[in-house]
Amino acid sequence: MSDVTRAGDEVRRARYAVAAVFAVHGAVTGSFATRVPWVQDHTSLGAGQLGFALAFTALGASCAMPLAGGITHRFGSRAALRGLLALWTLSLILPSVAPNLVTLCLAMFVYGASAGMADVAMNALGVEVERRLGKSIMSGLHGMWSAGALIGSAAGTLAAHLGADARVHFALASAVLTLLGLVFCTWVLDLQPAEDEEPPPRFALPPRSALLIGAVGFCAVFAEGASLDWSAVFLRDRLDSSAGLAAASTTGFMLTMAVARIAGDAVVNRFGAVRTVRAGGVLAGLGGLLVVLAGHPLVAMAGFALMGLGIAVVVPLCFAAAGHAGPNPSQAIAGVATITYTSGLIAPSLIGGVAQATSLMVSFVVVTALACGLAVCAGVLRTAERGGGEVSRRAAAVPDPRP
Repeated sequence: MSDVTRAGDEVRRARYAVAAVFAVHGAVTGSFATRVPWVQDHTSLGAGQLGFALAFTALGASCAMPLAGGITHRFGSRAALRGLLALWTLSLILPSVAPNLVTLCLAMFVYGASAGMADVAMNALGVEVERRLGKSIMSGLHGMWSAGALIGSAAGTLAAHLGADARVHFALASAVLTLLGLVFCTWVLDLQPAEDEEPPPRFALPPRSALLIGAVGFCAVFAEGASLDWSAVFLRDRLDSSAGLAAASTTGFMLTMAVARIAGDAVVNRFGAVRTVRAGGVLAGLGGLLVVLAGHPLVAMAGFALMGLGIAVVVPLCFAAAGHAGPNPSQAIAGVATITYTSGLIAPSLIGGVAQATSLMVSFVVVTALACGLAVCAGVLRTAERGGGEVSRRAAAVPDPRP
């Protein structure tokens, strides 16, 4: 077997392995989300206290994500991902054993920190696999994350329906997902730093390129967070829909995003990142306009579905662009991830604040404006197209010399 064939087989295995890792990561999130009411009851917290504790998830992620590059540099990409993913899957247990507000805040900080570090490590590996293949795969990887989240939430819904104690549910889910993660990490790329490569700083401000790319991700994640957390409330309070129909709107939004991400790579490979995001911004803007003007629940549901379709591939493409933007992909990806996590943190509360001061319709005018901003700012992702095009010209003929 030639070196080119062996290298190609290794990259293909690594692609499937990192896709499975994304699914495992998403399954943890989906498992936890379904049992938040149990955690609230177990800790006897009010809605405001619960929201305060959940904010520590994003805080922990933002604080810890800059550490991922140093960990990867010291231990290599495979060992780093194996350890960080196991830390993430095991941290699922912590919220279920927290007895009060203080301990739940600490648990959510660790939960968010481990999620963020694993997130950076797996996205950096995904970018490297994409570089070696010479075509877009990041949208599909994030689609696998969404699929994993849906599977985890389905299992959690069943556990909640059966009245299972979340401590037992999370312990079992954590054990299964940890085992799966360790197995899948066996086949990811094992990248080692060059002998003369300087380790990245423990904490560093994101490079300027990451800030610009992160601004695009900010708009997409803001629209995503607002739609996930407020779509059901919008249908119930503004359009007087039933609880079941309101919940179906959120589920439909999630399904639309998952399907669009899985299918998104074909679109990106055909039209490029910039044109894809511009078209997505137009779709998301039209969806937001439908939501704002909706006089019937079905119109609003169609608007949320269009918004999900429009923003689905934006964050994966932001990570890909960050990975191609400079010599240190982990640092750039960590910068973009920090900005997007911040957007996800502030979106729900900002939407609520605007709705309190004005109306929920005005809140979604803000969301629509940010969604339209994707079409205007898509050009900053051109770095990923340049990097991807260069790789496409070389990849078929030259195997990557690194292990």
